[in-house]
Order: sequence, then C-alpha cells, then structure tokens
Amino acid sequence: MPCIFDNIDLQLLPILRETLKVSYRADFCVGYFNLRGWRRIDDLIEQYVSSENACCRLLIGMQSLPSHEVHAAFSLGSGDGRIDNSSIVRFKKRMAAEFRQQLTIGAPTNQDEAGLRRLSHQLKTQKLIIKLFLRHSLHAKLYLVHRHDPNTPTVGFLGSSNFTLPGLAKQGELNVDILDHDACNKLQKWFSDRWQDYGCVDISQELAEIIDQSWARDELISPYYIYLKIAYHLSHEAIAGLLFFFTSRGSRTNY
Repeated sequence: MPCIFDNIDLQLLPILRETLKVSYRADFCVGYFNLRGWRRIDDLIEQYVSSENACCRLLIGMQSLPSHEVHAAFSLGSGDGRIDNSSIVRFKKRMAAEFRQQLTIGAPTNQDEAGLRRLSHQLKTQKLIIKLFLRHSLHAKLYLVHRHDPNTPTVGFLGSSNFTLPGLAKQGELNVDILDHDACNKLQKWFSDRWQDYGCVDISQELAEIIDQSWARDELISPYYIYLKIAYHLSHEAIAGLLFFFTSRGSRTNY
C-alpha cells in the first residue's frame, strides 16, 4: 500500500530529503517553482556529478503568468507545436521576468540570499537544469528519484505538491509514493517524452542571470545606485502628477 503525504499527518519534504540522500539523479515536474524554496534540498543536489545522467532535471509546466500568447502561438503552428526560434527566445525572456518578480516579494533574509547563490551555482554547473514546457498547460506534479538500490532503483512521488514550502510541508496536499518498478518506468517515460519535446525550452542560464543581478548577487551594489533608486521612488508620484498636468493642459489648449 502506498504512503499518503498530505502535509497534515505526514509531510512530503522530510521523506523527499531522505530519498534524495542516497540518489544520483532526480527528475521533477511541477506547475510552480519558488526560487527561494530551492534551499530546502540544495545540499542534497550538490552531491550530483553534474551531467545529463547525474543531475536534477526540473520541468515547470503551468506558470501563473501571462503565457496565453505562448500557447496561442503554438496552437497557430503547423500542428506539431513548432514555432520559430526567435519567438522561443522572446517567450523565454518574458517568462523569466516572472521569476525576477518573485525576488521582489517579501523581505530578504540571509538564508534566502545564501540559498539563491547556491541555486545560481548549481544552474551554472548543470547540477540543476530547468526547462519550461510551453506546448500546452501542464499541471502535473511528479518527483522521480533515482538511486543505486537494486530493490527500489527509482522512487516516485505523485500528487498535488508544487515545489514551494507550502506545497512540500505546510498547506494541505495529497501525494502518494510510487515504488512499483513498472509504474516508475512508465512515469519516467512520460517525463522523458515531455523533457525532449520541442515545446520544452531551457531557461537555466536566464534564471542564473536573474539571481546574479538581484539583491542576492555576490558583489555589493554601489550606494550611489541605491540613492538614485530611492530618489526615483520618492519623486515618482510628483513626476506623474506633473506629466498629467501638462498633458491635460495641452489638450485644453488644442481644444
């Protein structure tokens, strides 16, 4: 019988960590990924060798961002989901902007800063590879952990938990573990088919750059730039008011 992880009687995060301790590779598919939440397991991913067969592959399906244009572009194609490379680059940048917005929410902490730097490092060294699935909406939540174990070489967790702290340990969810060899092999094929799909694009480099340009960067930001940013925000309403005044005045004059 499978174990049920509902984050009420049994949390998913502790058992996921225990399973990752003896792993050499992992494949995750989630609908939402929190950049600051990665530090909950990054120490276990650090042990990976960093190659396509010894890393963590993270596939992000449905994002809560304005991606309707992306899906529409695919549906207007030849039927095989193909669009031109320039469109893919444009959509990658647009979706990466949503991850940039994540880092503007909440107060930064030392733990978050250190965790984001480790995330950037793992993206650059390909211990973690992140792709976006753009062909269609994908709400699946699947965690596959591969281990050097003759009895259970692959352990799966299938359910409703996204890769966020609430999804893994707090809010009510419903997940089950998958230990059956045949079931795990079928789930692995399902993941691999989507990972290799043309509508699946790598955004690892873009995410590393976002982190390196944020408040979690290694180098210190010049106090002068901080002064300019504060001055801009303090004067923003006054500037907007002046623009509105002169614009409305010009409209009356033309009339």
